[in-house]
Amino acid sequence: MVRIGLLGCGRIGQVHAMTLASVDGATLAAVSDAVPELATALAVKYGVPAMTSDELIASSDVDAIAVCTPTSTHFDLIHQAAAAGKAIFCEKPIDLSTERTRQCIAAVEAAGVPFMTAFNRRFDPSFARLEAHLRDGVVGDIELVTILSRDPAPPPVSYIEQSGGLFRDMMIHDFDMARFLLAEEPVRVHAVGSSLVDAAIGAVGDVDTAAVTLQTASGRICQISNSRRATYGYDQRIEVHGSRGLLRGENQQEHSVVLATGDGFQSAPTQYFFLERYARAYAREMEHFVEAVGQGRTPSPTIYDGLQAQKLADAAQTSLETGQTVTVD
Repeated sequence: MVRIGLLGCGRIGQVHAMTLASVDGATLAAVSDAVPELATALAVKYGVPAMTSDELIASSDVDAIAVCTPTSTHFDLIHQAAAAGKAIFCEKPIDLSTERTRQCIAAVEAAGVPFMTAFNRRFDPSFARLEAHLRDGVVGDIELVTILSRDPAPPPVSYIEQSGGLFRDMMIHDFDMARFLLAEEPVRVHAVGSSLVDAAIGAVGDVDTAAVTLQTASGRICQISNSRRATYGYDQRIEVHGSRGLLRGENQQEHSVVLATGDGFQSAPTQYFFLERYARAYAREMEHFVEAVGQGRTPSPTIYDGLQAQKLADAAQTSLETGQTVTVD
C-alpha cells in the first residue's frame, strides 16, 4: 500500500484526493495547505490528519508526496521531499525556470527517488489510444501533428501575473503532447502571439492567443494553437497526418444526443473545462504513479519530460519576443 501525502488542497489537490479514495494499492495518508481551512476541510472529508508541509514530508506514515501547490513552491518542496526519500508526483510545470528545474533533477537523482511529472493528457483514453495507433504504424510515417487547445474563458489577471505566461502555464501541456506523439525531439520552434481576448492580459506582458510551429530533425512538423477563449466550451483536439492516413482525437461533449430538424443538426456543447474533460485522465495518471511506485518501476512522464517541455516553452517565449525561429539543444 502506497501512502500518499497531499501538498495543496485547492482545486487540483481535491481532484487527486478524490482519486486516491478509489485507487487500488494507495491511500491518502495526510494533507497540507498554506490555507489551514482548506486542509482541515479535506482532512475531515477523508478522515486523515492535516499537517504542516514540514510535518507531512517528514512523516514516517507517508511514502510518497503529491505536489499540488502553486508552481512557485515546487522547488523547495521537491528538494525537501527528495531529501526525505519520498517518491514524488508533481503537477506541471516543475518550475518556471529551466535552470531551477535542472537543480530539481539533480536533487531527485542524488536521492534516487521516483518522480513523475503530471502531464495528465497522456492518460486521456482517446489521446492514449491515438498514440498507441501511431506506435503501431497504422498511419505510416508521421508527417504533421496539429494540436488545438482553447479554454472557455481567460483566468483572472492576478493568476496570469504569477503563471509564467501562456507558453509555460497553458501550452506546456501541448508541448509535452507534441513530444509524446512525434516520438522525436523538436529542434526548431517558431511562435507568434497576441492579446485579443483580454487587453488586461496584454497589459501585464502576456498573450492570450498564440500559435507555435515545432519541427524535428527529420522534418516532422507540429502546429499548436492556443486561445484563452472558446465561446463553445473547452476545445481539445488532436490530428495526426501520416504517410498512409490520418488519426483524429475529437472533443468530448456533454452527451451524444443529436437533434435533427428542418433547421439542421444540433448537438451538445463540449464539456466545460479541464476538470470534467480530463476526469478519467487524472484518475489514470494517479493509478499509473501508484502502480509504478508500488512495483519499483520508473513512472512516466519523468522529471526529464518536465524539463524538455519547459525548454520548448522557453524557446517559444524567446521566439515570440524576437520574431525569430529558435533552435533547441
